[in-house]
Amino acid sequence: MKLRTSLLALLALASTAVAEDKNLFNGKDLTGWKGLDFWSVEDGCITGRTTKEKPTKGNTFLVWQGGEVGDFEFTFKYKIVGGNSGVQYRSKVVDEKAFVVSGYQADFEAGKTYSGILYEEKGRGILAQRGQKTVIKDGEKPGKAKVEVTGEVGKSAEIQAKIKAEDWNEYRIVAQGGHLQHFINGVQTVDVTDQTAVGAKKGILALQLHAGPAMVVQFKDLVLKETK
Repeated sequence: MKLRTSLLALLALASTAVAEDKNLFNGKDLTGWKGLDFWSVEDGCITGRTTKEKPTKGNTFLVWQGGEVGDFEFTFKYKIVGGNSGVQYRSKVVDEKAFVVSGYQADFEAGKTYSGILYEEKGRGILAQRGQKTVIKDGEKPGKAKVEVTGEVGKSAEIQAKIKAEDWNEYRIVAQGGHLQHFINGVQTVDVTDQTAVGAKKGILALQLHAGPAMVVQFKDLVLKETK
């Protein structure tokens, strides 16, 4: 009886471990995702593309349909040619028709400034520059953030040097309560503690296609591990 109970317990633990590890993209089509027709699957990758002839009027997003996520680790690989993109997390849809999203964003770009920062789309703006360790407190006005830089996780230029231009990079987002961390190619880029009441503790995941010049962004190997 004890042996049977132990086996059942091990099977339950194994089932939980499997359930916490989710591959969010099947490599074939956009099943489980919704967005405008800027998004498709090319070469086995989720691809967002704008052109001079077909620009997006504003930032638009491909939204994962798996529901809200709270505490988690999320890893993915990205490649970007031109422009700016990112992954929204603990976010919400504010315009269902245009697939506009607000909330935390793990930013990255084709340039050399913003990859790895924590930005709050349609919210409080930049909450940590690359290389910074910050604490977010309530500002003097409602909806405004007071960002206190308490240390650093690395030098911005050194982090940028580890990022491959127009090639594949691995991004990891870790969110535990109010503690938010980003990593690119194994190098930590920010460490943020959001102490405010407006700091979201759960929300949706989405991929960004930024307004502006023509660009292409691709994603693959999107794996979510929920930790709470």
